[in-house]
Amino acid sequence: MNRTLYPPLKPTRCGKLQVSACHTLYWEESGDPLGLPVVVLHGGPGAGTVPEHRQFFDPQQYRILMFDQRGSGKSMPTGETSENTTALLIEDIERLREMWGVDSWLLFGGSWGSTLALAYGQAFPRRCRGFVLRGVFLCSQAEIDWWLMGARWFHPEAHEQFVSSVGAGDDVDLLQVYLKHIHDKDRAIHMAAARAWTKYESGRVHLADDGDAYCEDATAFAIARLESSYMANLGFMSDGQLLGHLDRISHLPACIVQGRYDVVCPPLSAYRLHRRWNGSVLKIIANAGHSAFEPGIASALVEATDQFWRTESFGQG
Repeated sequence: MNRTLYPPLKPTRCGKLQVSACHTLYWEESGDPLGLPVVVLHGGPGAGTVPEHRQFFDPQQYRILMFDQRGSGKSMPTGETSENTTALLIEDIERLREMWGVDSWLLFGGSWGSTLALAYGQAFPRRCRGFVLRGVFLCSQAEIDWWLMGARWFHPEAHEQFVSSVGAGDDVDLLQVYLKHIHDKDRAIHMAAARAWTKYESGRVHLADDGDAYCEDATAFAIARLESSYMANLGFMSDGQLLGHLDRISHLPACIVQGRYDVVCPPLSAYRLHRRWNGSVLKIIANAGHSAFEPGIASALVEATDQFWRTESFGQG
């Protein structure tokens, strides 16, 4: 695979949509306004979209629709956990779809974005044309436990720092300790916890760690608050829900791209999803971790979106 990202692209339209008395979403549109609609679902939750997400799509073929989920990115208020559940995010996607005048679209999401894509698709299958999913996260208790504790098998020094940052021990509920610190009213306390949370995660995203695990305080705050909230509530879904309701969308085409050495969202979830989804295509990328911008993963994602606009399928896996 040698596909590369498309050149940088500026949005043609952007705006804000108030979805509740509390939350206002940032949205943007780029590419061909008459092209095949695709909605980009970012990870986290809390991470927000980035301009590079536009570059996974041929701008002459796609109408690229992006937004920041509640409490994320440019949406306001930053890091707000009230009125912030998966069901409400699904409602937001529908309101945006109607605002954009889209009948049906391709869903493109990685990590938490893959979770939300599956949940939305199972709620509104008739609005989906297909799925491109990366770094699959099914939001099961086992995956959450792995995220919190499993990394110590590969990154023991990072995990030790993660635990010690909030003065926790091995015999406590680490997630609950972090929730307490992240929601503390004292900015010094909740920002220290937020920075530790995002450093722990971002330091494991790439196969070859470049040592740069920094993100701005506002982003760290949003990611830590929202990820911990969603993890504590199993994504506001029942354990196993996404695989259990897969029959609602399994007639649709899906391409699943997974890094072989993804230690944030290990390959077993992607494999289980693929095995239950007849006709789906699973591309396990050697020498890749979790990030969408790992060279092999980025190439596979562009290849998938190119193939979909040509055929509205991905072939048989």
